[in-house]
Order: sequence, then C-alpha cells, then structure tokens
Amino acid sequence: MKSHYVPVILYPFLRMICTCAILGYSTYAAVSAPVHAISMHGTPQYEAGFSNFGYANPMAPSGGTMTYGYLGSFDSLNPFILKGVAPRGLRDGVIGNNVFESLMARSHDEAFSLYGLLAEWVDLPEDRSSITFKINNTARFSDGHPVTVEDVLFTIELLSSHGRPNYKRMFKQIISIEQPGPNQIKFNFKDGTDRELPFLLAMFPILPAHAIQPELFAKSGDYALIGSGPYTIGKVDLGQQLELNKNPDYWGRDLAVNAGFHNFDSIKISYYRDHGPMFEAFKKGLYDLNVESDPGRWKERYDFSAVKSGKVTLEAVLNGLPKGMNGFVFNTRREVFSDVRVRKALASLLNFKWINKNLYHGQYSRTGSYFQGSELSALGIPASEPEKNILQDHLETIDPAVLEGKYSPVSGSTKGDDRATFRDAIALLKQAGYEISDAKMINLKSGRELAFEFMVTNKDQERLALAFSRTLARIGVAVEVRSVESTQFWERRKTMDFEMLQMSWSASLSPGTEQNSRWRSNRRDIDGWFNQAGAANPAIDKSIDAMLAARTREDFVTATRALDRSLISGYYVVPLFHGPAQWIARKSSIKSPDKTSLYGYRPSTWWYQP
Repeated sequence: MKSHYVPVILYPFLRMICTCAILGYSTYAAVSAPVHAISMHGTPQYEAGFSNFGYANPMAPSGGTMTYGYLGSFDSLNPFILKGVAPRGLRDGVIGNNVFESLMARSHDEAFSLYGLLAEWVDLPEDRSSITFKINNTARFSDGHPVTVEDVLFTIELLSSHGRPNYKRMFKQIISIEQPGPNQIKFNFKDGTDRELPFLLAMFPILPAHAIQPELFAKSGDYALIGSGPYTIGKVDLGQQLELNKNPDYWGRDLAVNAGFHNFDSIKISYYRDHGPMFEAFKKGLYDLNVESDPGRWKERYDFSAVKSGKVTLEAVLNGLPKGMNGFVFNTRREVFSDVRVRKALASLLNFKWINKNLYHGQYSRTGSYFQGSELSALGIPASEPEKNILQDHLETIDPAVLEGKYSPVSGSTKGDDRATFRDAIALLKQAGYEISDAKMINLKSGRELAFEFMVTNKDQERLALAFSRTLARIGVAVEVRSVESTQFWERRKTMDFEMLQMSWSASLSPGTEQNSRWRSNRRDIDGWFNQAGAANPAIDKSIDAMLAARTREDFVTATRALDRSLISGYYVVPLFHGPAQWIARKSSIKSPDKTSLYGYRPSTWWYQP
C-alpha cells in the first residue's frame, strides 16, 4: 500500500484484501447475475437501458448559477467526521451529492431503489449474504485519476479510523472482501439478517486514495477534499459562503442517472445568522430558493415586489413521503426526564391548538406518529397479532391506547385553558413523586424543583419554546429558554450536552439502518450518533431488528408499525406539527421539470433559464 495509508489495519478482512491485491486477483467464480439496479423490496421501477429518471428533464439547458440560503454557519469542509460543522451541498440529500459520489445512486421516484453510478453493475444474491460491484472503467475523480478498488478499500479504512461512528458500525459487519475480477469488489457478510446493509454499502462515499492524507483528514478546518462528482470546491469564505464549480470533464455526465441533473455552472451556498436578515436577503434576490416552514410568513409576507412582478414564483409542492417527526426532544439521560410519566405529562401540555391558531394561522396539523401519513404509521390502527409477536416480551411498555389504536396527542384548546389536561398532567406527575408547593413543582424525595433548560438557536425555535414554557409555568415547572449561536448548538447536540431542544427526524417509505443510530440502546451513550433522546428500550431494538430482517413488504410494514408504537409509548419527544405541502419560493429564472418526484422538490434537477 502507499506510504500515506493509515498504518494500522483495523479489521482482519482489510488485511486479507491487502494481501490479495499484492498476489493478484482471487480465483473466485465470476459473477453470475449482474444487474443495473437493486430494490429493497420488489423490483426497480426503471429497466436496464432506461434513459433518465421520470422526474428529471434530460433536455434541460446548462448554465447559470444557483444560490442557496441557509441558517447557521460552518467551520469545516469535511462532512465525514464528527469534528466541526460542514456546509450543505458537498454531499446532500436535497441539494445533491455534488462533490462526493457513491457506487450507486438513489431514485427518488421509488421507496428505495438504487441504480449504478460509480458501479457499472451490481450482483446481489437473494439471501443478501454478499454484494459485488463492478466499478465503471471510465469513472474518474475530478483530477482525472481513475476510481479503483484501491480507493474503495482506502475509504473503508479511512472512515473506520476517522469517520463518523455509523461508518465503523457498517464496515464491521463485513467479514471478508474479495476481488473476483478486474475492477470488481465483493463484500461478504456474516448472514443476511440486515437486509439493508448491501444498500448502505452501495451508498457510502468513495474517496481518492492518492489525494488524501489521513492525519489532515481527521482534523477540522478548511482541508478541501476532491471527489468524483460533477462539482469541485471553489471559493470558500469559512462560515459565510461556499462556491462549487461544475467540472467540465465530469466523467458521469452521460449516465442515465445523471440525465437532467447538475445543470448549473456553479452553486453557491450562503449562510445567515438569523431568519430575519436571511428573508430580507431573499427578497433582494441575494439567493434563489427559500423553503418556508412558517405558514404565517407564507400567508402574509410573500407579497413583496418580486412576487408581484413575477420575478419570484410561489409553489406548494406535494410529496408522497411520511411526514416524519418534528418535536421537542427530552434528553432522558438527565435525571429530570428519566421517568416516562414525567415526559408524558409534560408532552400533554403543549397547547397545539392555541399555537396553531395564534402563531401559524391554523395551517398546521398535529403530528402523532414518526411515520404519519403512510401505511407505516400505527396511528388509528390496533396492533395486529404479528406486531404483538414482535413486541411480545415488552407489551407492558406499550401505552394501552397506542396498542389499541386509540392514541392521539393531547392538543389543548384554542383559548389556552384546558383544565382537564392540567389535572391529568398533575396527576401523572404526582405518580412520579412530584407535588406543587409554593407554586413550584417539587420532587418529594429529592426536594428538587422540576426545572430544565430548553436550548434554541434561532427566533422560530425560541418563539415555540417560550410558548411551551409559559404553559408549563402554570403548574410550577420552570423552563429556562437559552439561545446559543449555531456552532455551539450543533456541538452541544452532538455531545448530548442539553436537556431539551427542538429536532426533526425525516421519514421515508423505506426506513432502515438509520433507525439504529436514532433509537437503538447501544447508541445511547456514544457522541455523534443521533439518539439525542437517549432511548434504551428493548422493544425498540427488537422492532428495528424485525424491520431490517423483513423479506416482504407486509412484514416490513408490520415491523415498522411496531417500532412506531414503541417510540410513541416512550414519550421521547413533545410532538409538534406538519404542514400540508412543501412551501417553496424561487426566482422565476430557475425552472423545474413538469413532474415532481415522490420525495418532493429536487433542486438538483432544476436549471437556469433567463
């Protein structure tokens, strides 16, 4: 191996493949059933030889600049490590994987199907005990170096040593790696229990072995990486703006998965500290797309001159995804939130009806499920016998109302005064050992007041937190709303250094291994995972296992509903709300295809047309 490789081989399979690379190709049999695409359940929508995804316009013109605006800041150009905050756009589920590519690309017209990108073809046996990729001989990094098996191995070792924890967990499930033929790589797994694992390997980024020094990669800062994607990193104003420039020699421009994508000559990502100045910048035309989350602003503040003159277009875009969960997360590692009865009581005191009427013009609907608006949701549906079989050893942890399909989140009243709700909350807190004394909610055993800090990072979060805190104050619960700048907010969120904050968990029609990082017990005490709630619940673990092992869509839906019931019953969040559509405003010179993807708007398919 080259001298700049990490000197310590972490896993036995890496030692094996390094030896294989020296001795030449292995003698394993040739791949028997290569295909152009794979699907988590069922078959891919697009057949071999397809020309483009249906939500992209292959005739879209090239040129112009697309500028995005985001709240926050960034202090690193490395999106693969824990240290620092990287900007959007390098490898992004919305803006696109502009700089770093993977072996396969996801179709956003389907629940979960992947099509060849860096990989020319793939072989995935039915039992999913292995997966083989043939790297496209024409694949190149932006400096012209070919993408090879060596780069795949280097990336595994690099991300295992220095990357986010989810990479190490994924790679540790590989028991061996083979090289069956030229530019082919085969991953073997212990078994096919985690049926999503081959798909995750198909989507991890491939980084250049010849152009990365691991000791610099591991550090935060402006160490700029190169990738094989359609754009390269251009001008950087750390914390303020990033510019990406289209690579005129991009190797994959003629692939079907890229037809109609990556149409701008350059992409700019600008950051703002607060929504007020950011919105004013949009009104002045300083960035091109504004995704609105506040229905009040959407209804009242989009009447500025650029809208009236037609220079800005307003759209309410529908999508076919579950609504996901947006809520105030309890950090259950903290003693104040360790009792589920406390969490349930406090969650019942969010007066959604008053907030929706007075802050959001009645435009939102209350969220109650982590997969709301889809067949995966458990809301309103009694648990089936197969669900009960998954949860059989832990049924006592499931709220009876949730198990029977009768649960809905308590939503208060438009007048802000619901005496029955307050009585029920006080009764629950009494069961947990609290009573009101001198207008304070006191723990009778410890003598401590029920009080906590709510950390926010922008005005929208602060407004919601203050509304919630005023309601809790009526039963003697003290909430300190603390506003911190975005870099500190993300650092404290990563290290679980908070008591309550607002978070969103997106949802797809094919949830999978990401649920481990969000909710599994063994992720509770590891910084950098996404289990901010500190969930450690065997019912959740068992539901995730069943979901990942499901071989049919029916079994998958059953397991996901069991997971939904376990999450709801744990009262890990105060559920907030969701809107009826994606509200977007964009310059009229930025055009989009006629068809919207299943996942909603996809800016990577847009183009500039004066």
